[in-house]
Amino acid sequence: MKLVDELFELYRDKLTGDEEDIDMLAFAFLEEMTREDLLRLIQEMDEQELYTLMGLYLIESLKGKFAKEDYGQRPSPILNQRNIH
Repeated sequence: MKLVDELFELYRDKLTGDEEDIDMLAFAFLEEMTREDLLRLIQEMDEQELYTLMGLYLIESLKGKFAKEDYGQRPSPILNQRNIH
């Protein structure tokens, strides 16, 4: 995506590239954008970029929901009842 390439080139020598820097950069960028700006960027995406965007959104949203419900912390009742060899 052209936007990602431009942000990378602009900040590649200014940030370390760790997760904290990337989060800060992404949120700072989004704070400056309006809804219309974001919709314009989406309109400019090709089909693969749009699928990637939606895929990442769905993955991260579902991870958050499952983590909030602590699904990973509960033992599976089916596995606990079975004798697995």
